[in-house]
Amino acid sequence: MRILVVEDDRRLADLLHRGLVGEGYAVDVAHDGRQGLRMARENDYDALVLDVMLPHLNGYGVCERLRREGTWVPVLMLTAMDGEYDQAEGLDIGADDYVTKPFSFIALAARLRALTRRGRPERPAMMRIGDLEIDPAARRCRRGTTEVVLTAREFAVLEYLARRSGQTISKCEVLEHVWDDRFDGDVNLVEVYVSALRRKIDTPFGRHSIRTVRGAGYRLDAAEGSLS
Repeated sequence: MRILVVEDDRRLADLLHRGLVGEGYAVDVAHDGRQGLRMARENDYDALVLDVMLPHLNGYGVCERLRREGTWVPVLMLTAMDGEYDQAEGLDIGADDYVTKPFSFIALAARLRALTRRGRPERPAMMRIGDLEIDPAARRCRRGTTEVVLTAREFAVLEYLARRSGQTISKCEVLEHVWDDRFDGDVNLVEVYVSALRRKIDTPFGRHSIRTVRGAGYRLDAAEGSLS
């Protein structure tokens, strides 16, 4: 999942970036409202963490313009204000939830998981591809009745493929969605993670669900047969 954090306090923005990356998200950061609005228009994010008090264009303005343009990405607003009317204003212009500063990162992460879980109809609470079961909220994976332990990054790659099961996804698409815009490594890193996933979710179970489409990328299918 890819998240945009719009926060002008650079120390807090860096803390949120590190914390959310540790939770397995790809995270982009903007430091003012105009930059945040531009990035939200140009990229397909799964959620926005949006501060209210921003330079150039405040968080209310960013959220209001996105909603007016028909962009319904889930928005979690951060505010230093604790008045009920400030919170109501954010919700009235289309925000989905808010957290008042100072806040617990654990609580923020839980709210963000709840938003991404319910925020878009194409993101089911549980994904099943054949006997492979993926729970995005709990970050758990099972093959049949056997739990498969994945790293945060492995899970993020698998979830992205699962959300588009049956479709061919290029390495660049995986890299763009699972890593963030600070990553400047080799696109072939995706191969490393796909190989690791195959060793965990396919090979031990005699499956061949992650398929290589030569020259195009990868496809996750519901494969019930033996590994060939």
